Amino acid sequence: MAELRHNSSIGARATPSPRKRDDVTSPLSSDNNLPRDVDDDGGRDRHPRDRFRSLFSNHFQLLDDSARVYSQNFKILLFIVTVVAFAGLFTIYSVITHLNAPYLCTKDGITLHCPRVKEPPSLWENPLSAATSWKPCAERRSGSISDLPEANETNGYIFIHAEGGLNQQRIAICNAVAVAKIMNATLILPVLKQDQIWKDQTKFEDIFDVDHFIDYLKDDVRIVRDIPSWFTDKSELFTSIRRTVKNIPKYAPAQFYINNVLPRIKEKRIMALKPFVDRLGYDNVPQEINRLRCRVNYHALKFLPEIDEMADQLVARMRNRTGSPNPFMALHLRFEKGMVGLSFCDFVGTRAEKALMGLYRLKEWPRRFKDGSHLWPLALQKRKEGRCPLEPGEVAVMLRAMGYPKETQIYVASGQVYGGQNRMAPLRNMFPNLVSGNNLLSILQ
Repeated sequence: MAELRHNSSIGARATPSPRKRDDVTSPLSSDNNLPRDVDDDGGRDRHPRDRFRSLFSNHFQLLDDSARVYSQNFKILLFIVTVVAFAGLFTIYSVITHLNAPYLCTKDGITLHCPRVKEPPSLWENPLSAATSWKPCAERRSGSISDLPEANETNGYIFIHAEGGLNQQRIAICNAVAVAKIMNATLILPVLKQDQIWKDQTKFEDIFDVDHFIDYLKDDVRIVRDIPSWFTDKSELFTSIRRTVKNIPKYAPAQFYINNVLPRIKEKRIMALKPFVDRLGYDNVPQEINRLRCRVNYHALKFLPEIDEMADQLVARMRNRTGSPNPFMALHLRFEKGMVGLSFCDFVGTRAEKALMGLYRLKEWPRRFKDGSHLWPLALQKRKEGRCPLEPGEVAVMLRAMGYPKETQIYVASGQVYGGQNRMAPLRNMFPNLVSGNNLLSILQ
């Protein structure tokens, strides 16, 4: 009764929740003496079924949390495995590509074994496709009017020696025609000078069609076959310093000839210009003079018919070697003894070979060689700057790096290579289909 009165006496206080009223029982109730489960958070009783449900839900909640964690870990692991796989594939591809690189060759004595490479489809294509539509602009148009003065108005005669190999000789001839045009002089047919290295006795008329040369340029420059008959002492033109202009700088401008050479020609009537290697510039002359040079090189200098026929035979026989219309390569090594000596570069060789080359340089170029002590640092510097001729083995490595396969047909157009077959061995091993004129032509040809 006291408990009941107490509850009623607090009328203004909040009424307990039904749950709490159920838990509050009379002291007379027999359930009051029974043991009760006490909840951790308030000592409240809980039914066994509720406890089972709670444990069951907690278990599944743990399983659900574990599944989420496992899913996240699996995604991370899958990402890592994917990255590692891609990295592994890229590494394998890089290693295979590196091992198959054309410049990686194994050496067995003087023999080089190089991996097979696939020839790129664009290897033989013109890198500048627009060039196929270009048209020559230097050829003299038919019907054009000659601007050549009368014969009696010429300022004199000039004579030159075309030195070096055939390429250098062609350049000298082109320059001689251009200089004659600049000074309004008559050009005596150039003489191909016997080279100290080649020892070649070939004359102008043995290679080029003289009649075509003179006739094609008749509207540009007056050209005569020989020294005028009124000049009786022809040897003086070759030997006398009084008949020689020797102070012409390399790549001289057109104005230099007008100011310095023309007065002497007018005075002496006939003069020799020597040396004449690269004695006319390109950027410091009128554009029409450069066009004239092109006309000389590509139109006036025409090979004799028998030389053209021999060239056609070489091409046809190279085509027959390939067995298909596939192209072949013509390679000029520029590694003859004279070129090696003139370069003053150092190359791989025995001590005896280097000593012989030193004696050769001293004999041919004594002023440049001196005692030879200064040449070693200079040779290293030139090699570093890429100003030395490439050895045949270096050319082979470069060609393989460019993508040319082992089966490429190569015609070697150069003369006797310095060092002979031993020097040629690396190139021949990397490109077995290597031939020269001796393989394609008879001794008579």
